[in-house]
Amino acid sequence: MGVVAKRSSMTFYSDPSCQYSHRVRIVLAEKGVTVDIKDCEPESIPKEVSDINPYNSLPTLVDRELVLFEHLVMMEYLDERFPHPPLLPVYPVARAESRQLIARINRDWSTKVDTIVAAKSKDSVVRARKELKEGILAIAPVFEDKEFFMSEEFTLVDCCVAPILWRLPSLGIEFPEKQAKSIEKYMDTIFERESFQISLSEIEQEMRD
Repeated sequence: MGVVAKRSSMTFYSDPSCQYSHRVRIVLAEKGVTVDIKDCEPESIPKEVSDINPYNSLPTLVDRELVLFEHLVMMEYLDERFPHPPLLPVYPVARAESRQLIARINRDWSTKVDTIVAAKSKDSVVRARKELKEGILAIAPVFEDKEFFMSEEFTLVDCCVAPILWRLPSLGIEFPEKQAKSIEKYMDTIFERESFQISLSEIEQEMRD
């Protein structure tokens, strides 16, 4: 699949190691949006961000007069602003199901990633690593059913799942080979996608070197 280029111009203030910034970068690449991506360290966020974002947080997306500072809002905005290819289903029931899947991923997996990265205590990291590994393995059969995550099409759900799976080695998580064949196949499909390759920051590229 070719990525269409030059549809718009906007600025994205991104944390190059953050799963949430990564999600938005995948959507930007998938849509072929011309965007100025500015990598920022969370400890030294530029003043220009604090001037426009009341939370002084990353990621922050600026599109002309519009400033967005919640990554899920950014993802849906980009999907509506650039409707092709669509990354959410057209029908309300299917859209609600996709949004609920994203909410579950955030609650069950993303929070565990955040705990491991924060590394506030050894016990919390060990527990989060165990729960994340078991949680992903528990739904391994889901990866067998369809090419993408519970869908025949690449969606915003995949944009949320992919950054987590990409980070597994750096999070200290490995799967037993026999149990993970379907997951490995899914990862190969997603990671080889042109938009995913484009989305990777230098730090993220090194996560699997």
